Amino acid sequence: MKIAVIGANSYIARNLICFIRKHEDDVSFRLYDIQEDHLDALPDYERVNTLDKEDVRKIDFDVDLLYVFTGKTGTYKGFDEYDSYLQINEMSLLNILDTYREVSSKAKIVFPSTRLVYKGRSGRLKEDDEKEFKTIYAINKYACEQYLKMYHNCFDIQYLIFRICVPYGSLIPGVSSYGTAEFMIRNACAGKDITLYGGGTVRRTLIHIEDLCNALFRGAECESCVNDVFNIGGEDYSLKQMALLISEKYGNQVTDIEWPEQQLKIESGDTVFDSDKFDHLTGFVYHHHFKNWLNEETI
Repeated sequence: MKIAVIGANSYIARNLICFIRKHEDDVSFRLYDIQEDHLDALPDYERVNTLDKEDVRKIDFDVDLLYVFTGKTGTYKGFDEYDSYLQINEMSLLNILDTYREVSSKAKIVFPSTRLVYKGRSGRLKEDDEKEFKTIYAINKYACEQYLKMYHNCFDIQYLIFRICVPYGSLIPGVSSYGTAEFMIRNACAGKDITLYGGGTVRRTLIHIEDLCNALFRGAECESCVNDVFNIGGEDYSLKQMALLISEKYGNQVTDIEWPEQQLKIESGDTVFDSDKFDHLTGFVYHHHFKNWLNEETI
């Protein structure tokens, strides 16, 4: 199997490559990103600027799976940097799709999307539930989902979209996510209190990076997972529950503060995933638990 990874220096991509290399023998990689070198010094890496169509033509599209991890994340910052968000998040994918079409690739494109496309509510969210876009980043991601569907309809491009909530942990020493859980832990390790807006009642789906990488690879391998959108599941926690577990380990205080006006305007509310569609189709099993990981790991 040949796999190309665009955005190979991102947190999820680095862990995914590590996971596949550990568990699969008969896989070759083609790795691409904007930096001069791969952060883990892996071979078969080439610098590519996905905003440059000539550079995009350097990518080997004669592969089985093409993971697209290029993107600029963030919430409120998107309003100040909307031009770069549009370029990096949308134009990059369109350049990739256009070149894919140009070279008549048959690869399955695997695209990670976000919980932020959903209108938050209590209960578990299914893939077709109501959408709401409170940030530039959120609508960037949903636009990319739609571009993939359009190119499939018009040019038979094969794609797979995975919506991801909150990953944590790492398979690579010294590498951690920028997610909610590890942000709390870093503060706790620095001797700071863990502060929660509005009592920390909002809920999230947490997934350990090893489970996430397993899902990203097994789902991509699955012939039935194609030209569709899937939630990747995990465990359901409120932010308060997460904070209390972290404070219990590190001895910090958990304090409630009022929502800042700007943050409240872009808060999505509860985003707990219903992953039955993916789990039943693939027979996927989640092995990791946040509480166990917290007791075993030190960041």
